[in-house]
Amino acid sequence: MDTILTVFKASEHCRVSPKTIINWIEAGHIKAYKTVGGHRRIKKEDLEIFMKKQGIPIPSEEQDQGRKRILVVDDDPIIVGTIVEALEEDEHDYEVIAASNGFEAGLKVKEFKPHLMILDIMMPGIKGDEVCKKIKSDSKTENIKILILSAYLDEEKFKTMGEYGADVCFSKPLQLPELKKEVSRLLALS
Repeated sequence: MDTILTVFKASEHCRVSPKTIINWIEAGHIKAYKTVGGHRRIKKEDLEIFMKKQGIPIPSEEQDQGRKRILVVDDDPIIVGTIVEALEEDEHDYEVIAASNGFEAGLKVKEFKPHLMILDIMMPGIKGDEVCKKIKSDSKTENIKILILSAYLDEEKFKTMGEYGADVCFSKPLQLPELKKEVSRLLALS
């Protein structure tokens, strides 16, 4: 599985400023791509190839052990970008990636193996409730914590999502400090 780094994480890995990483990307020295939210992402392997060429020491793998992985699943790129950015900047040093629909979420669960999924219900194609049900009914993925965040929640939906295995449900919009607090609480349980 490829490890994907944010500009901030890449800068920590190289021990340079995020602006330096951006300059290297723009100059074509490091391969990168942009997320739906417009954020740059770099494969760790590509970064380390560049680091070796430049004689930049590569930190040991021990530093990456123990990081909690979060998958944000929502078809709204603004919401995804806001949540991903807030969690990446959190003091807990999370590894965060996103998926824009249920099908993509299923693929990313297999390769990324998240500890926590922040999941919208109303998405094109495979709906969030189906994703939740599938993850919680599979012995390989049943331990993934699922936080439902949806504009379409009422008491009945809350109850249904609980029956499907969701750990907690919130209606949008949820304030970022409250979301971060809930993420931290759920990950402490995982």
